[in-house]
Amino acid sequence: MPGSRMPRHQPYPVVRLIVIALAAIAVAAVLAWSAGTVPSTATPASTAAPASPSVTVPASSTAMRLPAATSSPTVAPSPAQTVSSQAVITAQTALRFNGRRAYQFVLDQEALGIRPTGSDAGWKTGDYIISQMEGFGWEVSTQEFLYLGVRVRNVIGKGGAGPFILLGAHYDTRPAADQDPDPARRSEPILGANDGGSGVAVLLELARVLKHDTLKHEVWLAFFDAEDRGRLDGWPFSVGARETARRLTLRPQAMVLVDMVGDADQNIYYEGNSHPRLAAEIWAVAGELGYGDTIIPQLKHTITDDHIPFVEMGIPAVDIIDFDYPYWHTTRDTSDKVSADSLERVGRTLQTWLEEKE
Repeated sequence: MPGSRMPRHQPYPVVRLIVIALAAIAVAAVLAWSAGTVPSTATPASTAAPASPSVTVPASSTAMRLPAATSSPTVAPSPAQTVSSQAVITAQTALRFNGRRAYQFVLDQEALGIRPTGSDAGWKTGDYIISQMEGFGWEVSTQEFLYLGVRVRNVIGKGGAGPFILLGAHYDTRPAADQDPDPARRSEPILGANDGGSGVAVLLELARVLKHDTLKHEVWLAFFDAEDRGRLDGWPFSVGARETARRLTLRPQAMVLVDMVGDADQNIYYEGNSHPRLAAEIWAVAGELGYGDTIIPQLKHTITDDHIPFVEMGIPAVDIIDFDYPYWHTTRDTSDKVSADSLERVGRTLQTWLEEKE
């Protein structure tokens, strides 16, 4: 057309459009590549998997770049797999000794009332222990006998394999509060939330968390009856523990007694009748866990307790006891004086010791 001819040095319109289109495609490709790769490198692993509902995840390539948590182990690690590994770790730590769970065991015992040897509540406490232990998968047996005409029953749970270690606690409560500051109340029985309840609580929570297939020892968790009637009505202390020691056909590598460990103001020292090397071994574990200010490697008290029948047989035995408990053998030995944190320190010390001991 005359007058519409373009100068020779100017590109044709079609060529110009092609160049613009190619440039646009190149820019779009760069932006798409950036959107697909930046989240997988810039987002912290801890927040990559549970994306907030307000975050829009680009659909262009992230589904291909981020394998799901169930990906084959041969796939290279990604943020989603890191979260999955953390979930496994969390599941494992759920089997650590839990002080709040242990405290609930104290409350359960206290709810049964006073629990002296031979009483209905005492027998129900034994039934409760048997039910809990069987529920946690332990092989449970009992030792029943009469002492001065009173029915006595020890409960023993067994698990693991190898040389055996015996942990013990008494579950009966004292029928008279002979140390009560009020003389008028010294004939009343005690609830024994700490003196009786705390040791049982620690052993029951250990029964929940110890894995039989990974233990290097056979572990016996022994719940002794008839410990706390000593010097009353002609009874000695440790009737149940002495019967267990008498019936042993195998020699335990160690015996550890857990008694009165729940005091909120916890101070657990070496005990004078305990085996020094075994005590040092357990207290060292407590120190490594950061409990050295409450589980204190210093000798303070010497006590007659349920470990004595085993000491007399030459078995290395240790009494873990807080004998600075001001409510000992009084009507004020109730669950409000017991701390979940105190139970947890003792329980985690023993769990670690059992799992690591060769």
